[in-house]
Amino acid sequence: MTSIALVDDEQSILTSVSLSLESEGFEVDTFLNGVEALEALETKSYDLGLFDIKMPKMDGNELLSKVRSSKIEKLKELPIIFLTSKDQEQDEIIGLRMGAADYIKKPFSQKLLNERVRTVLRIYSNRVKSEDEVINNKKNFVKGDLILDEDKQLCFWKDIEIELTVAEFNLIKSLAHYPGVVKDRNQLMDAMYGDSIYVDDRTIDSHIKRLRKKFKSYDESFDQIRTRYGSGYSWRD
Repeated sequence: MTSIALVDDEQSILTSVSLSLESEGFEVDTFLNGVEALEALETKSYDLGLFDIKMPKMDGNELLSKVRSSKIEKLKELPIIFLTSKDQEQDEIIGLRMGAADYIKKPFSQKLLNERVRTVLRIYSNRVKSEDEVINNKKNFVKGDLILDEDKQLCFWKDIEIELTVAEFNLIKSLAHYPGVVKDRNQLMDAMYGDSIYVDDRTIDSHIKRLRKKFKSYDESFDQIRTRYGSGYSWRD
């Protein structure tokens, strides 16, 4: 059975999320702070971590840092999804750069969280090749300096891995597969989340802003995502 470590200082979140995940067949252990969670993570093997960012004693970023620096190989590679509040953008960016797999903002749809959990688990179970093998894999999607490994959902720009969330990867894929073609916000929302989940169209603008910031942090000249005012966005060939 797939096991998940859920860490949050709100008992209501622990109860509702664990019940929902357990109904989907997952085994869930809950912890009210990072100190308790770290002790369990070092003694029991988990398949995924769900970490709140703002917590007493040890926050989510510090917990992630200790997980990534662990001498236990499986723990070091453990996929982590952050649970965040709307005003924690900088914490999200720090966490993603440290190796978080994804984040989801509170309040969130339990259905959406369950889908993100399944997607991240599937992606990480496929990551068995080294990054060098990924870069040289002829089956990857390549568009100029962009390389996308769709099986493992890895993104490379000029041979540098760019840490993307699941939604961001789907957004880049949708744009880059058809360079020059303008995609409106509804089309991009469908590519990112599917047609079963509704999100506000301003979410797309927020994701585009984050993507530009991520790529520019590695390459200041990055200018591939073009805004088509009144229409949507396109990928510059």
